[in-house]
Amino acid sequence: MTNSEEERSKALLNKKELLSETVYRAIHKMIASHRYEPGLRVNVEKIAREVGVSRTPAREAIRRLEQEGIVKAIPNRGVFMLENPLERVLEIMEARGALDRLAGRLACSRVRSRILYQLDRCLDNQLGAVDSGDLALYSSTDVRFHGLIYEASGNAYLRELFDSIVLQMLPARIHILPILSALYLGHQEILQALKDRNTDGVEDALTRHTDLIMNHTKEMIRTAHERKEMVKRIRATPLRGGGRRKMSEAKKELGGDPSTP
Repeated sequence: MTNSEEERSKALLNKKELLSETVYRAIHKMIASHRYEPGLRVNVEKIAREVGVSRTPAREAIRRLEQEGIVKAIPNRGVFMLENPLERVLEIMEARGALDRLAGRLACSRVRSRILYQLDRCLDNQLGAVDSGDLALYSSTDVRFHGLIYEASGNAYLRELFDSIVLQMLPARIHILPILSALYLGHQEILQALKDRNTDGVEDALTRHTDLIMNHTKEMIRTAHERKEMVKRIRATPLRGGGRRKMSEAKKELGGDPSTP
């Protein structure tokens, strides 16, 4: 192979890698905005058309996401979003909390007015999401809010870790509506501490913020476990003479209407 042929080959390879990275990041943003929820099919051809690339770099990006445990390609069916068990998400949150606190401490001495302005705007958008109960909008602005703090930390490797860990957390069903207002107020505390350059205040606010979502997730896990145990007991109960009474009591425990059969 001549030098010119080798250079063309390298250039073509670099172009393919760049296109694959572009598609990868585009899908990342789609997942962050809750366009693809756990269990839903990912239309690779449609994504390729939207990004403006051929199917090859799109498939390469999908393979990368599959290796990371975000999607699964099922032969003759397509590509589907996986769902992370809440127990797994809880472990990720624990690690994320430690990274958040480190990023917050670093950001205190390095944050610039430009980032503070963007964080303020981010909170404005979040307030609108809280008011309307728009979970998709809140989730995307939440990623934006914390991403800005990582950017303000000035540590590029920390930012890479954040991008990776966020992607791991997204394929999960965490119903945050009951704590939406509290999460927003936590963001206000974090931002105020950043503006004050209060390192301990930022760390404390981030700790409370992490504890809030972790405790909520633990409660979801506990409730799901109790419900499964109740279903097992219902199935194990023979429906004889007092069957209707037992079923009525079981429905009441599960939160259903005991007056309906």
